[in-house]
Amino acid sequence: MPSRPADRAVTTKQLALYGGPPVRDTWLPYGHHTISEDDIAAVVEVLRSDWITQGPKVEEFECTLADYCGAKYGVAFSSGTAALHAACAAAGLGPGYEAITTPLTFVATANAVVYCGAKPVFADIREDTLNIDPEKIQRQITSRTKALITVDFAGHPVDLDPVLFLARKHHLTVIEDACHALGAEYKGRRLGGISHMTVFSFHPVKHVATGEGGMVLTNDRASAERLRRLRHHGINNFESEKPWRYNIAELGYNYRLSDIHSALGISQLRRLDAQLARRNCIAKRYQKAFSEITALSLPAVDPDVTHAWHLFVVLLNLDKLAMDRDGILQALRAENIGATLHYPLVYFHPFYRKQFGYGEGLCSVAETVSAKMFTLPLFPGMADDDVKDVIEAVSKVVGAYLI
Repeated sequence: MPSRPADRAVTTKQLALYGGPPVRDTWLPYGHHTISEDDIAAVVEVLRSDWITQGPKVEEFECTLADYCGAKYGVAFSSGTAALHAACAAAGLGPGYEAITTPLTFVATANAVVYCGAKPVFADIREDTLNIDPEKIQRQITSRTKALITVDFAGHPVDLDPVLFLARKHHLTVIEDACHALGAEYKGRRLGGISHMTVFSFHPVKHVATGEGGMVLTNDRASAERLRRLRHHGINNFESEKPWRYNIAELGYNYRLSDIHSALGISQLRRLDAQLARRNCIAKRYQKAFSEITALSLPAVDPDVTHAWHLFVVLLNLDKLAMDRDGILQALRAENIGATLHYPLVYFHPFYRKQFGYGEGLCSVAETVSAKMFTLPLFPGMADDDVKDVIEAVSKVVGAYLI
């Protein structure tokens, strides 16, 4: 099916939502993992070995990812959320302290702060890249601030230099939530070795999928050692002469990643550069197509970064449309396009309203953007025809609601 010319008039009767034929006959999710025969073989090899957890594959995965990202140490965890929690604990967050972060993120970023008994404070975002605004961070810093938690939203690196400057000035720890941004670059350097601690996720829709899993990268040996204690019940050391004896130095957790997950991660890492290239190819096709539709806008990409394209986010120019964001999403999903929202603002969730008294008006840019944004399917396993279907469906739906 040829692509529909930009902004061509379409009647709502042609939409699948109102009984018209959908662009696709089958559902296209917004993200999906890819498992190769090599991945399967790597997992089977571990299953046939002497170690399926707490074995050599975990350290191999840690070292491989740290080397790829230019960091000295990697500490693997059972999930990206567990990695975030441990990073917050290693940064010293606790009752009476605050961490400044963005409201435009999955709730796990802020939850990790709450797990430590600290308070998440939200700074507004840049209107162009949708990342946290360093100028807004500065306004939120107080004597209670302990950490700055940035989020490389959708795969676009945060402007880290001014964030790190603020951290040095106020003696703060920068925890970079790079769960969207494995393989991204900031000013020629891969994310992972720039911030004090950088967190990655290996959920199935991420760049490397281990099922569940996460990792913290750092250049600080003391932080790495504490992270390892925290993921393993707070155990400090085993006695070499009496290996059955050990000490619990602090309250820790069972946040270990298994050798099974790690073997899958190592295998997936071998394809990461190819996967990033495919994501970039799809993003460029979307950019070209949607730049011609006047009712749509696209977030900016800073010239000194390499985007990892975990998500492809589109902004609606609502003054040109006779439908709101949720209506557009509903119509796209009727066309079998798995468009969705990333994310409802964290402080709008009932828990954060009740626990901290947050509400409307806290971050005006984020609130304006949130009302008009949505995410389109983007993952390396998409065929060219899948990409064409997404472009066709967006043109069809937006065209039907043009004023």
